[in-house]
Amino acid sequence: MTFYRTVKAIAARSQDTLVQDAVGAAALVVMLVVGLHLPVLV
Repeated sequence: MTFYRTVKAIAARSQDTLVQDAVGAAALVVMLVVGLHLPVLV
């Protein structure tokens, strides 16, 4: 239970930047997928 409490506390402290971090992580995943599929397109 300590792990979940820690994650919950961190999420509560960084509520304003949580969405920005999620968007940044999604952008990195998209760039990774595009980069891996780029040799197929060339």
